[in-house]
Amino acid sequence: MKNFLKKLFNKQEVITSTLTITSSNGFHLRPIAKFVNEVKKYDASISLLANNKETSATQVPNILALSLEKEDTFILKVQGEDAQKASEELTLFFKKLMQEDNEDKFKKQIEDEKEFYEAQAIKGSVISKGVAIAKTITYFKERITNSNSISLQEALSQTAKDLQKLYEAHKDKKEAEIFLAHQALLDSDVFQKEFHNINQAIEKLRGGKFESRMLDYQDLKKRIESHMGVERKFSLPDNQDYILLIGKEELLPSEVETLSKLSIKGVILSSGSTSSHVAILLRSFQIPSIIANETINIANQNTLSLLDASSAQFIASPTPQDLEKAYAKIEKLKTEQHQAYEKRFEKLMTKENKAIKILANITNPTTAKEAKEQGADGIGLLRTEFLFTEHKPTIQEQTQAYQEVFELFDDVTIRTLDIGGDKSLPYIDIPKEDNPFLGLRGIRFSLQEQTLFKEQLLSIFKAVGVTMSHKKTIKIMFPMVSSTQEFIEAKKIAKEVAKENKLDINNIRFGIMLEVPAVIFALKEFDKLVDFYSIGSNDLTQYLFAIERTHPTLSVDLSSPVLMETLKYIKANTDKPISICGELAGLETASSKLINIGYLNLSISPKIIPILKNNINNNLHD
Repeated sequence: MKNFLKKLFNKQEVITSTLTITSSNGFHLRPIAKFVNEVKKYDASISLLANNKETSATQVPNILALSLEKEDTFILKVQGEDAQKASEELTLFFKKLMQEDNEDKFKKQIEDEKEFYEAQAIKGSVISKGVAIAKTITYFKERITNSNSISLQEALSQTAKDLQKLYEAHKDKKEAEIFLAHQALLDSDVFQKEFHNINQAIEKLRGGKFESRMLDYQDLKKRIESHMGVERKFSLPDNQDYILLIGKEELLPSEVETLSKLSIKGVILSSGSTSSHVAILLRSFQIPSIIANETINIANQNTLSLLDASSAQFIASPTPQDLEKAYAKIEKLKTEQHQAYEKRFEKLMTKENKAIKILANITNPTTAKEAKEQGADGIGLLRTEFLFTEHKPTIQEQTQAYQEVFELFDDVTIRTLDIGGDKSLPYIDIPKEDNPFLGLRGIRFSLQEQTLFKEQLLSIFKAVGVTMSHKKTIKIMFPMVSSTQEFIEAKKIAKEVAKENKLDINNIRFGIMLEVPAVIFALKEFDKLVDFYSIGSNDLTQYLFAIERTHPTLSVDLSSPVLMETLKYIKANTDKPISICGELAGLETASSKLINIGYLNLSISPKIIPILKNNINNNLHD
């Protein structure tokens, strides 16, 4: 009876706390999505009270509509069994969220440089630096309706898949947060239950402090409606360079990537903020962009205009001297990029005359070709998940894809299927886990789903057989290995597959992703078994610090002395070949430290190979 009363009392307990917005960005979509994600973990009824309104703390749109800016306050109201714990932990979580969400992180990127031009200039705010000279055209869209439509529920489901794919494709980059935020918004009632009122929901933001967030609603609406047969497409000239002026027709986040593939030289927004999702994406694609502080009218769209986004200026009618100055700035930037690109195939050597290899992390044959063009010395990480995400691939499909990569490089490290954590397969029912990052993932998944594992190994062996020569080094590594027994079992299966199919695998090396801390303390035992190690710095870091790498707010400083000391310990306690892949290897400051420790094989994104090679070369000769 006493326990019953205690439980009943706890359910009725209401705890309130007053929280203040301290971020200069206000309480906007990305932190709201992170906060809502955290709220859902507690067995309690949680709401926010602000501006004489109360809203559920699990509804992103309702919180967004409160338009909370810096210095505003709201009351966090918690009721239920976990009330005390939830209130305390959410308060701490929110304060940390505010500390981390500050526009200062963009400061160096968006501080405008000083530059003087003769002609009258329209001043703006920097989004993404760079200089563009081209005709300026106005952006517009046209409505297109087709008959290939599906139901609303199917469209919502497909949109969720689209966002997950976008997140997977960008998850090593800052813009991945945008797709996570859009996923949270899509899960809210306004889309799942009240989509017929979506226009009203969008209008509620108009004129408010967060009017710019209307674009996120409109973007999701566009994605959903496109699956239902209704689209609004923009039309731009072919084979012509231009600066794009965004007027009444607002640019949506989903449209930025499309623009990046066209002959666009710059973008001018008529409204918005430098921290908006559109702005983040424009920066990520390095498109020179500004937000104009006044209305721009282009009288003649057939003459050259000048956009100096570095100094946040737009000149509709530049003088010859203005153009000369701008062309000089463009050439200087091109020269710097060209110099790095021209030297991308040069071999790097330490002062002790040891070779440094800059390898590539790739996701498919297309990125393998890009890696080759960018000067990769080999493939340090071939992620194979791309073959499995949509459907179960045949052995022939797998073999063909692997063969295309093996033919391009003499040194390839291929990782077997790494499923679990934040990755799943639509055709295999993986049991829901409270903490999937500590559950059935990587080699644990493969040892359970052995049919899939054996088919992948057979496909790799067949591809190796077609492309093998005495020059090639093909390495197979198993992900998320935490014990010697897992490696022994995985390699045993590999040998059985080869024997059953009468394939020679004597030239193939077998190793592991070193990303579970337990391996560090068993290196002597692993050294007796493995041919090589590849340190997965992203996962190793998350397990070292017990912070999930996809956590919406928590993060680890990659320059942490603890991480560097761990890497020193690993290098000092094994004589096996070892490389590093993950975000850490691509950071200029980190790469110098890693080379000094003795890590001479660094695997990174193909796009940054020329610049990183150039930076390493300059540092070695300073």
